[in-house]
Amino acid sequence: MDTPLSPALQALQQRLGYTCTQPELLRRALTHRSWGAAHNERLEFLGDAVLSLAISSLLFERFGESDEGDLTRVRAHLVREDSLHRVALTLGLPEVLRLSEGEARGGGAQRASILADAVEALIGAVFLDGGYDPAHALVQRLFGEVIQATEAESWSKDAKTELQEWLQARRVAVPAYRIVATRGQAHAQTFEVECAVATLGLAECGEGRSRRVAEQEAARRMLDVLKSSDKPG
Repeated sequence: MDTPLSPALQALQQRLGYTCTQPELLRRALTHRSWGAAHNERLEFLGDAVLSLAISSLLFERFGESDEGDLTRVRAHLVREDSLHRVALTLGLPEVLRLSEGEARGGGAQRASILADAVEALIGAVFLDGGYDPAHALVQRLFGEVIQATEAESWSKDAKTELQEWLQARRVAVPAYRIVATRGQAHAQTFEVECAVATLGLAECGEGRSRRVAEQEAARRMLDVLKSSDKPG
């Protein structure tokens, strides 16, 4: 028979919006390997897969016109360590983690990696306890607001990244950028930057109020040239 949950874990269940029929799963999800053999790493492995599927499903529904690359980028953003760390803090996980004395003294309850792992383990525990639907609902509660507030443009690749990937896919050397001119007073300068793809004998220039902005504009113009020349016919 499972030992009843402590008031702190009962409060966590309320924050999760899910009541475990197997309390020991909840305890295990919050147990770091430093505590003992019954730790959360297997649940974390399972939860990682469930989280990825649930996030993919939510993004597919939210962004019907976005392509695979955009969806993949935003999913990677949502399931990375710092995003999971923020979720863990919102849930109050530092107060309920089970750690060895040494790990606790070393600040383990605040360590981003440990907290992120615990979030995935909790999702795995809910999946084992109730199946996919409750786990999906939990992911929606934890991430749905962020997904709804996100616009597709916020995770689009910048021009420099897209240009580099376009060239690498065709085994062409990456471009070189150099400042060719600087105009205006020091507090209001305009930079002109050249983006050159030496292998193809191409160069395009861009302008901006900073070197970074000018580089992006030059890369965008280079992409336009390359994509137009890459079209069939």
